[in-house]
Amino acid sequence: MTMTASPDAAITKAAERLRVARDTGCTCAPIRDLIAVTDLSAAYRVQQGFNESRLTAGARVVGRKIGLTSVAVQQQLGVDQPDFGVLFDDMVYASGDVVPMDRLLQPRAEAEIAFVLSADLADGDLDPVQIRGAIDYAVAAIEICDSRIGNWDIKFADTVADNASSGLYVLGDQRVRLDGFDTVAAAMSMAINGAEVSTGTGADCLGDPLAAVAWLAQAAREYGEPLRAGQVILSGAMGPMRPVGAGDEVTVRISGLGEVSASFSSGEGK
Repeated sequence: MTMTASPDAAITKAAERLRVARDTGCTCAPIRDLIAVTDLSAAYRVQQGFNESRLTAGARVVGRKIGLTSVAVQQQLGVDQPDFGVLFDDMVYASGDVVPMDRLLQPRAEAEIAFVLSADLADGDLDPVQIRGAIDYAVAAIEICDSRIGNWDIKFADTVADNASSGLYVLGDQRVRLDGFDTVAAAMSMAINGAEVSTGTGADCLGDPLAAVAWLAQAAREYGEPLRAGQVILSGAMGPMRPVGAGDEVTVRISGLGEVSASFSSGEGK
């Protein structure tokens, strides 16, 4: 289609559309009428504009999330690479917490390995040895994905612009060093209300969750915001994500990392 808005005007309009959806709790139309579906640079500029309003309001960046680590999902959206979004300080919950549904629009849960960095990943080759050496510990995590775009009607530009369809996340309390922990073979099971709904292994996350972190480190540096010590990295789904609603309880078990759980309530959020 022919786009009549200038690139800057289109990016500003797209970011504002997403911001209004987030702030009003009402989903919006996709933003791919404003930027090209495969325009990676424009999509990340929209994301930056969308997130800027959070920063202006006092939110603090505490990490990053990696999305589209599944080859099947990449093929569905017509891309050949993952994407990334920003984690803010008010997005995290502890295992066992009740997550209020009024903070979410159309949530879906997925199981992941989270890593916490002990060193910056800003310089050097960012090779596997450097990546492993920069990780303090791993922990089981539930990412609560969300989309400001109605009915999850997303293409690549839409999800990138929408902060990689981020919502909230829950971290387990068992912190494990990488020595002796096999990130590839780690087996995952996710249950909702006691029924298993998703399974997988670390190999289902870009072949190895550490490979996903390496990809992110390179991408973040290229975009001028390298990964820093202390940040949380959600490395990507180990299995299919599933919808959740008020009254649901999600439990994730990852071999070597233990269990993490959360329930969902219609109460007010933090």
